Amino acid sequence: MDPLGALFDHHAWATLRLIDHCAAFPADQLQATVPGTYGTIERTLIHLVAADQRYLQDMDGQPASVRISERESYPLTDVRAAADLQAARWTSLVRRAPELNVTRPAYDEDPDSPHAEDLLFLQAIHHGNDHRTQICTILGAHGLEVPDLSGWAYWHEQRSPAG
Repeated sequence: MDPLGALFDHHAWATLRLIDHCAAFPADQLQATVPGTYGTIERTLIHLVAADQRYLQDMDGQPASVRISERESYPLTDVRAAADLQAARWTSLVRRAPELNVTRPAYDEDPDSPHAEDLLFLQAIHHGNDHRTQICTILGAHGLEVPDLSGWAYWHEQRSPAG
């Protein structure tokens, strides 16, 4: 597997695995947070998937078929459905990486935005890892089980007969 493909396969796998893990919790536990993180588990998952949708649309020009917005709340089944569809889009875009413009355009509201030159692939990987780690911090701080989202866990799962 190519390195960029492996990064994005792990990105999609880890996000889906974390959503599945958190979906088993009652609604009140999804509202857990700790200082220094983005927000609650639920809000952070929504933000992570919504941001990926923006990165993808900036690169392929296509809107998400299951749209997620930080301005709304969703059941985790909807967030997962969106993340699952995004996994296939990431795979497609990674294959086309050399021909893509991976800089993020400046926003009309802020043409001098510091995000105007961000490399979208790099930002997506960093952003996803950062927020997944924040959710794992919240889980651990509240004494809840933390899933193993490491590269090693991904690698072993992909290589196992069931993976």
